[in-house]
Amino acid sequence: MMKFNIFTYIIFLVIINSNFLSANQDLIFKKDTIELNEVNINEKSNNNFQFNFIRGLFNNQIYSGKKNELIIVKDKNSTAINNARLIYNQSASLNILQTDDAGLQLNIGGRGLDPKRTSNFNVRQNYYDISADPLGYPESYYVPPFESLSSIELVRGAASLQYGTQFGGFLNFNIKKPNRKRKIELLTRNTFASNKLYTNFSSISGTNKKLGYYLFHNIKNGDGFRPNSHFDSKTFYTYFDYNLNDIIDLSFEMTNMKYLCQQPGGLTDDMFYENMFQSNRARNWFEVRWLLYNFKTKFEFSNNTNILVNIFSLNADRKSVGFRTNRVNQVDSDQVRDLILSNFNNFGLETSISKELLIFKRKSTILIGNKIFFGETDNIQGPGSSSSDADFNLYNSTYPNYEFQSNYKNPNYNSAIFIENKISLSKNFTLIPGLRYEYINTKSNGSYRVINLDNAGNVILNEVNNSNESKTRSFFLFGMGLSYIFPNSIEFYGNLSQNYRAVTFADINIVNPSFTIDPNISDEDGYNIDFGVRGSLNRSIKFDVSSFYMFYNNRIGFVQRTYSDNSVKNEKGNIGNATIFGIESLLNFSFSEFFNFNNDHNLSFYLNNSFLFSEYISSDISAIVGNNVEFVPNHNIKSGISYNFKKFNFDLQYTYLSSQYTDATNSVKSDLSGLIGLIPSYSVLDISLSYSYNNIMLEAGCNNVLDKYYFTTRATGYPGPGIIPSINRNFYVTLEFKL
Repeated sequence: MMKFNIFTYIIFLVIINSNFLSANQDLIFKKDTIELNEVNINEKSNNNFQFNFIRGLFNNQIYSGKKNELIIVKDKNSTAINNARLIYNQSASLNILQTDDAGLQLNIGGRGLDPKRTSNFNVRQNYYDISADPLGYPESYYVPPFESLSSIELVRGAASLQYGTQFGGFLNFNIKKPNRKRKIELLTRNTFASNKLYTNFSSISGTNKKLGYYLFHNIKNGDGFRPNSHFDSKTFYTYFDYNLNDIIDLSFEMTNMKYLCQQPGGLTDDMFYENMFQSNRARNWFEVRWLLYNFKTKFEFSNNTNILVNIFSLNADRKSVGFRTNRVNQVDSDQVRDLILSNFNNFGLETSISKELLIFKRKSTILIGNKIFFGETDNIQGPGSSSSDADFNLYNSTYPNYEFQSNYKNPNYNSAIFIENKISLSKNFTLIPGLRYEYINTKSNGSYRVINLDNAGNVILNEVNNSNESKTRSFFLFGMGLSYIFPNSIEFYGNLSQNYRAVTFADINIVNPSFTIDPNISDEDGYNIDFGVRGSLNRSIKFDVSSFYMFYNNRIGFVQRTYSDNSVKNEKGNIGNATIFGIESLLNFSFSEFFNFNNDHNLSFYLNNSFLFSEYISSDISAIVGNNVEFVPNHNIKSGISYNFKKFNFDLQYTYLSSQYTDATNSVKSDLSGLIGLIPSYSVLDISLSYSYNNIMLEAGCNNVLDKYYFTTRATGYPGPGIIPSINRNFYVTLEFKL
């Protein structure tokens, strides 16, 4: 991989220093159009508001009638530490987990969806998949550094028709594009923070005639706020685009990320309240390597016809080794460690065609697309070394009687066709019907070893069982959206879309000492309904008030089961049918506009609030009906004040989440694994500020100002199992130079 990086840099140096493009070629600027309530996605947003709504057609996707948010990342402070709580502060109902100091992984859910590794969203970067396997293993171990982003798009469950069937919807990271006004622009940012955290973000960008480029390199390392928490992360990204002619635009990008972190393990409730900084796991390690490629071609035949062809691939792996036991408080035995190796190889092709038509003298936009996806997830579980270092080698011959041994290949194939139509019934009223056909084929080929011991520890059974399974399903998803825009640009919107989530063999193959898997576990399906009102009033108020209803059929979760040997274990399986509904509101008020301050001062206030209600309405499991659904805090509040004076910016944010359950039985008390039980309510106060002078900017901040001790998750596996404490009070300072 080092050779490839050096080669990339050589190409880059040639591009910016040579004149191999003919001198008479002109630089062509092309701007996509998008309705954003008077804000263009390529422009700097109003300092009073760090979010927006998207209407109409953009980048060959229809946003009308969908609950969506556009988060303007480049206008925010504190991006260096990847604190998702501060980035998504104006996105309603999001439940955000914090499991490390530097945001190595993104863990967000919403409306009762499990936040772990954002697995219930279709997660993309520049509109292509970046998760391990969107179908077979939809977890996101990679997240781009927030310093590299211009914006983030978030569309709720209505995104299922175009981008996939997930209940959560669509989450897309828009990485910054080349500077179109300069041949070369350099930027470097250095951040120093608590717990020996250091990050460096350096980028180079520019345009030479018709060729644009953007490259960045990001490193992060630190010791963590608990013992045994050191981490080291590196991300390298390259992007090139070329305007071939007035019709065709080409782009290529590559992302290479790798990190290694030591994991301190989880805690029981007693351990957390005794000392949340403790760790009894010194031999647990986790490593991730992510290599993404994307090649995109855009054909703009006219203002009314566009074709987008997107080819992407992933070669990645995650490795973990450590001492895992159902008893979290058990001291490490210093014996053989559990090793899990997963490898992901994916290839995908997506095509979309948009065409604007006149039907009965009314504008209509039709969007047609398809997706072809091949993926293979390989899982190996077996004995690791008995040492304490990050040794990810398999030691089958050294420990032949190790209990958990398996080797599986899980190939997946997915093809889909979708159509959406934006129909203008009048000047103000639009209907958006849509349909998606989905074909899914998942397979599992492999083996697992069964070892039984007698009371003296002697092997009485040691055999290998082979497994060869295949599951095929095909179905239609239907959706309907509507939008009515009043003369003052305030919009009433609504949407109903069906959703689906396939059970993956990757969920079943790996043995976890903390819980068992119901062998009859099956797919989930349901639908999302959204309706609301959003818009702006006199540039001083921006708001989005909405309500939603989600029906979840065969929801997968955890329950405690008593087995024939009288043992009690946590089991993962289909719990039953559930409903989740709520009211979400976002109000952003600009005092500067309302009181007509002079242009040097900007003062604004925002209140992001949601009231959620949930219930299991049917279940074959006793004592489940009537219970609350997991990961649904009844109250989720984020509020803050932003003040800008010339080049000085100040932000204060308050976050509050009420308590939430982690299993369907609504257990309040935990067990020895720390896996289930209540997540108590918590509140956090954050402060950040920045000052710019010419090409230099200084940022500083304090997170968790009041030094609250709290936790946001009970991990089922790594980095647990058990309670993963959230970081206490911490400080950071960032110095940026731009040339």
